[in-house]
Amino acid sequence: MEVKTSFSKASRIPETVSTLINEDFVLVNQQSEDSGKDEKPQLKVFSNGDDQLEKAMEEILRDSEKDQNNALQEGSTDACSQAAGNGSADQTNQPSLHLVLDPSATEVSAPRPSSPTEPLEEDSVLFNKLTYLGCMKVSAPRNEPEALRAMANMKYSCQAPLPVTLYVPNVPEGSVRIIDQSSNVEIASFPIYKVLFCVRGQTGTSESDCFAFTESSCGTEEFQIHVFSCEIKEAVSRILYSFSTAFKRSSKQASDHVKDFVLPTPDSDVYTFSVSLEVKEDDGKGNFSPVPKDRDKLYFKLKQGIEKKVVITVQQLSNKELAIERCFGMLLSPGRNVKNSDMHLLDMESMGKSSDGKAYIITGIWNPNAPMFLVLNEETPKDKRVYMTVAVDMVVTEVVEPVRFLLETVVRVYPANERFWYFSRKTFTETFYMKLKQSEGKSHTSTGDPIYEVVSLQRESAREEELVSPTSGGGPISSQEDEADEESDNELSSGTGDVSKDCPEKILYSWGELLVRWHNNLVVRPNGLSALVKRGVPEALRAEVWQLLAGCHDNQAMLDKYRILITMDSAQESVITRDIHRTFPAHDYFKDTDGDGQESLYKICKAYSVYDEDIGYCQGQSFLAAVLLLHMPEEQAFCVFVKIMYDYGLRDLYRNNFEDLHCKFFQLEKLMQEQLPDLYSHFSDLNLEAHMYASQWFLTLFTAKFPLCMVFHIIDLLLCEGMNIIFHVALALLKTSKEDLLQADFEGALKFFRVQLPKRYRAEENARRLMEQACNIKVPTKKLKKYEKEYQTMRESQLQQEDPMDRYKRENRRLQEASMRLEQENDDLAHELVTSKIALRNDLDQAEDKADVLNKELLLTKQKLVETEEEKRKQEEETAQLKEVFRKQLEKAESEIKKTTAIIADYKQICSQLSTRLEKQQAASKDELEVVKGKVMACKHCSEIFSKEGTLKLPSLSMENKGIETDDEKDALKKQLREMELELAQTKLQLVEAKCKIQELEHQRGTLMNEIQAAKNSWFSKTLNSIKTATGTQPPQQPQQPLPPKEGST
Repeated sequence: MEVKTSFSKASRIPETVSTLINEDFVLVNQQSEDSGKDEKPQLKVFSNGDDQLEKAMEEILRDSEKDQNNALQEGSTDACSQAAGNGSADQTNQPSLHLVLDPSATEVSAPRPSSPTEPLEEDSVLFNKLTYLGCMKVSAPRNEPEALRAMANMKYSCQAPLPVTLYVPNVPEGSVRIIDQSSNVEIASFPIYKVLFCVRGQTGTSESDCFAFTESSCGTEEFQIHVFSCEIKEAVSRILYSFSTAFKRSSKQASDHVKDFVLPTPDSDVYTFSVSLEVKEDDGKGNFSPVPKDRDKLYFKLKQGIEKKVVITVQQLSNKELAIERCFGMLLSPGRNVKNSDMHLLDMESMGKSSDGKAYIITGIWNPNAPMFLVLNEETPKDKRVYMTVAVDMVVTEVVEPVRFLLETVVRVYPANERFWYFSRKTFTETFYMKLKQSEGKSHTSTGDPIYEVVSLQRESAREEELVSPTSGGGPISSQEDEADEESDNELSSGTGDVSKDCPEKILYSWGELLVRWHNNLVVRPNGLSALVKRGVPEALRAEVWQLLAGCHDNQAMLDKYRILITMDSAQESVITRDIHRTFPAHDYFKDTDGDGQESLYKICKAYSVYDEDIGYCQGQSFLAAVLLLHMPEEQAFCVFVKIMYDYGLRDLYRNNFEDLHCKFFQLEKLMQEQLPDLYSHFSDLNLEAHMYASQWFLTLFTAKFPLCMVFHIIDLLLCEGMNIIFHVALALLKTSKEDLLQADFEGALKFFRVQLPKRYRAEENARRLMEQACNIKVPTKKLKKYEKEYQTMRESQLQQEDPMDRYKRENRRLQEASMRLEQENDDLAHELVTSKIALRNDLDQAEDKADVLNKELLLTKQKLVETEEEKRKQEEETAQLKEVFRKQLEKAESEIKKTTAIIADYKQICSQLSTRLEKQQAASKDELEVVKGKVMACKHCSEIFSKEGTLKLPSLSMENKGIETDDEKDALKKQLREMELELAQTKLQLVEAKCKIQELEHQRGTLMNEIQAAKNSWFSKTLNSIKTATGTQPPQQPQQPLPPKEGST
């Protein structure tokens, strides 16, 4: 089952405890309340030689004494909630385990005296000032609400609480014991594996000072909950932490019992194999050397881009020996729990039995540059891990099907030029249990040996997880979680921490007045500057103040020099490129590869490596440059960086084989001896020297590991006070951490400096207090000079007392190292030269090939140009011919228009004459009619007739003759008029047709002119011919000649 508890100690980050045990234990932590009591928990530790446990518990007590008025925050874990929700189902589904236990330990012992002064039978942590409220039966032992209700009932109904002492075991086979304080009689005892569930009272309730645990009574299905009240609330979380520790150790013991129980016997059907994995890399000398493994985490350390060999050794450990014929495949894949389809086959180099014949060795060739292995060929980030899966398929003579042994291990990938100093060369080994059964009716053809089938094949690690891990209550804990718990003390990433930009108005006003006075006289620092700097420069003013303090606020010569330096080549570019990826990875400005931050940082480091030819770029300088880049542009940052290196003496620490740096260490130890004598003595006993923990303090000015809020304040003081401020800060750190360091051993002290110490100052308030303490520490300059003289005297005496032969040997060794370094640089330069020559040769070959291709393209282009000019000439000739044809057509159309216009004019004239003639005849007829009318009216007889009849009635004969003549003449005139009108209509129609024809010709002319200008291809000629044909087959229609008008009689 999974037990996870988070507990918080004063001034410490929460830690997580995860463990496995054979029974279901659930530890529920609720939010703890504020401590309002002055008393401290009376905890005693019986370690029985377990110094580590004793120190841990003493540290807990000490933290409680320091911060008993602070709130201790406890968080409940998800795993506990899941286990509580599954309740009774966990009990029925839990697999049984065969553990060797003392039967007497499972029963509640009879009351017997027990004196606390007597040696205990087992290591335990005892808790006093507890009150036992009683116990009651519960139906669901892992149900948190029911446990809280029972706790409330017992708290309310308890009439006579009993003061007791509670013993919580530190050993896996121990028992939880309840002792009556008044009589020293043991009330009850429960083996730790019988405890099923732990819970504390909720915050804000009357049960906030209570806790309880449930246990199974005598192995039955009845469960009881035991409730306790604690006089000191803070001790509740300590008690739960002790239960968590007991559960974790019981888990390991259970794992050992299971392991002992499942080991196969020689006569069983289980065959045990030991399979080892070893990775070798090309060392550049024609050999393959085993890659190192981390001593603590035991992961393989691989290098990028280097050819590797994978060596698998298979050895049978138990049962009848099986004959391995061959290996027909070695497969490799990134990741874990991979599918068969994701595995990639490696080329086999060799296979066969070892020299002693006890093992079978398979060697495969691995090219990490293949695309499928990209994950295993990229540099692994510091906070991540990469898994690798390797499998071999073996053909065993007595087994029907092939047997696959599959290994999963953790690896980390480093740059190809990485060097490893401390490592382990142990191989990765996994034990496999293969269960076989004999196939019926089958036997080996030659020897008659039985043939087996594989029933199961399990790794030892997977088998332990399956047997030890529970199947409910939050599920099994994976190996990733175990490793996460082991790495819970990860180092603080550089560049961590937020820096507040808020500043009181009064401080800003003070800085404003000071800067005005300073700008008026830049030669002298204004009064009051040191006091303001000690309180910290406001974040918004740091860029300006830092440049003024360094004296490079208007250094135009250095700015111009920087612009030239960044264009020059540096021999250390590869080292710089590697380091900038590790600089401030936690800061957004620098975490992106090829981002603006990394690019500016690369330029500054490269420029300084060219500027300072003696020292060049050294590891650690990038952190200081990054701090400056966070406040100002790269040109100004480079100027301040150069000032710090030269004027403030940081550069001297790197010279003369770090002689000045060792002098600083000597001065620091002398200051410790004077101001911290007990810590100095403790470090002397541990052989812990200053260079083991203070190297980065001096070389990087605390910028590499500590939070930014603290780093910026240190730079404020450094630029104002000088390098001696490093001693102030170092002594302040040692004084504030004195109690922790005095109780740490050698490894613990180094880990404290590396991990816990930087994390203490992530809060800006903690960093501010530290810097106040550092400013108050007195480090006289005269005393430092005195220590410096002592160091020089000591060095001179050492050199004088030293055997000349030893001195010459050391000097020879140093020269040899320098020679080797120079030879290595020479080899690198030679390799770079050869590589550049090869690259240039390849570029030249490519350029020549490209020139040949361009020449061929040029010839083709010239040929196309000639063809195009010829086609253009032909088109111009066709265009000229077409123009001539159009001109003739246009002249013809114009002549036809002229003719048509003349005809129209003639017709208009004829029509006009006919109209005039008609008008004249009508007038003559009217006059004759008037004359006749006058004559008729002159006659009385005729007038009377006209007046009576109304119309003139002539005699029939004469009138008929005269009417006939008149009608004939009118008919002739009307006929002539109709003919003229018909001719006029025909003329107008012909005129309209002529106009239409003219418009069509003008349209065709315009279209053809446009096509002449845009035509580029041969189809234009065809179009032109079709137009010619169209115009030739439709000649203009000749207007019809009108008939001459007939003369009518008047």
